Amino acid sequence: MSALLEISDLDVRFDLPDGEVHAVKNAGLIINPGECLGVVGESGSGKSQLFLAAFGLLAANGRASGSVKYRGEEILGTSPQRLNMLRGSAVTMIFQDPLTSLTPHMKVGAQITEALRLHRNVPHTEAEKQARAMLDYVRIPESARRLNQYPHELSGGMRQRVMIAMATITGPDLIIADEPTTALDVTVQAQILEILRNLKDEKHTAIAMVSHDMGVIAGIADRVQVMRHGEIVESGGADEIFYAPRHAYTRMLLDAIPKADESPSPVTDIGAPLLTVDDLKVSFPIKNGLFAPAQTLRAVDGISFTLHQGETLGVVGESGCGKSTLARAVLQLLPKTGGRVVWLGRDLDAQTQSDIRRLREDFQIVFQDPLASLDPRMPIGVSIAEPLKALEPQLRRETVRQRVRAMMQRVGLEPGWINRYPHELSGGQNQRVGLARAMIVGPKMLVCDEAVSALDVSIQAQIVALIRNLQAETGLALIFISHDLSVVRRLSHRVMVLYLGRVVELAPSAALYADPRHPYTRALLSAIPTPDPRIERAKTRLLLTGDLPSPLDPRAQLTFLKSRLGEPGYRPKLEQVAPQHFVAEHD
Repeated sequence: MSALLEISDLDVRFDLPDGEVHAVKNAGLIINPGECLGVVGESGSGKSQLFLAAFGLLAANGRASGSVKYRGEEILGTSPQRLNMLRGSAVTMIFQDPLTSLTPHMKVGAQITEALRLHRNVPHTEAEKQARAMLDYVRIPESARRLNQYPHELSGGMRQRVMIAMATITGPDLIIADEPTTALDVTVQAQILEILRNLKDEKHTAIAMVSHDMGVIAGIADRVQVMRHGEIVESGGADEIFYAPRHAYTRMLLDAIPKADESPSPVTDIGAPLLTVDDLKVSFPIKNGLFAPAQTLRAVDGISFTLHQGETLGVVGESGCGKSTLARAVLQLLPKTGGRVVWLGRDLDAQTQSDIRRLREDFQIVFQDPLASLDPRMPIGVSIAEPLKALEPQLRRETVRQRVRAMMQRVGLEPGWINRYPHELSGGQNQRVGLARAMIVGPKMLVCDEAVSALDVSIQAQIVALIRNLQAETGLALIFISHDLSVVRRLSHRVMVLYLGRVVELAPSAALYADPRHPYTRALLSAIPTPDPRIERAKTRLLLTGDLPSPLDPRAQLTFLKSRLGEPGYRPKLEQVAPQHFVAEHD
């Protein structure tokens, strides 16, 4: 069988003001018709630049050398006209962020039919018919209506499906999927991967799957190439890479992935709860026009739970389910519309703002994006010291500096970096700064809001291990918010699953993962990619159809209780099905 794409000795360099960056170093790969090649590695490994260079899409300051052959034809350095005939027709790409890849002022239908009319000379009416059929193929409901919508009117999952439709409609030989599921919820990710698997199996389309997620690669790739620092360090069949890795970096990537049976050590000596949340509600008025009456969006709709010293409560659910709103309301960073938050027996509603300010020593938060939560104009030492200066103003400057240095060392930061700025550190190092800033006042409770979601798997493992160590040393209580159920399992003693602002399941971690009772929980767990090709091939997937319903729809809460659809105001009740195991009513 002759190769569809053959890359050899590809070298990519970029000229920057502070020197040259050698992004890809003598890389080579082969993709055969109808197969999926997984290209895996962490951020900055050169995965994306490898394929951008191969098809003439490098930035102006980049240059490439070597050989790239498509069906035996050398295309590296060929004319733009020839590349334009190839790109979008025989070879297409799916990018990581569909919102920046789609043209915001063009309707979805026009963007999908553009490739057909340009490369296949298909008449407008026939092109629209094919576009609608393609939207049906990628499981977008109401395809006729979607053709006349703009990208901003669609959800992230819908936009990514539009990108797949655009990449597929010309019947390409090869699709390059560059991190196509990274920004998506786990259930939407499962739907996208299923579509790509079907393209490979039904249409015999070759796929280059670029990802940092070994679980995603395990579920779709026939062969795997591992990249690090611009070099391909290991190549082989999927089974060979996953079951008998030879390179130390490949083994490190696999070891860093949360294991299915990994769980935290049990909590001992649980006393009175630190935090009690009772029927908490947070609503926002949403106006749909100048004269239209405001609708009520119930972001948090009656959530209750307790948290004990030394315990970790995992909070999981898809984007828009109310996880972050819940955390901010508990920490008194958002006004609530109902319910009670009790901290160490004190109702926080009854406290003055100065009382709440003093209590901030007891509860702190670590945000998802460390760069966005750190002041770029401040050295990291000043950022870490800020809570001390605000909450313990009596401390002398030298004492503050000593405590900052001690905390930096504790979280794995070199104390000598105290005068560095956030842009001089990596993402993982900046997240350690965020942890140091939160921990320096010795809180009793820490809220981690997607604190590891933006990190590479090896850095993620380091931060999770650090959080566990800090908890073991201090008896810290944790609310750990994440859409990644594998990470939640690694840390949490109990897990609370949210769906559109309500709890659908709350149980001890081991019980929830071994015996999920609610259909939404089962779908979330089924959607988790497993870094084991044999398990992924044999897995029966419970796919949710479509996207989350609108939280403005009063019937949205009854998605899993359709027998009550005639009662739009009804809210499914939590029922105890086992010791400490609560499940919302469902059909």
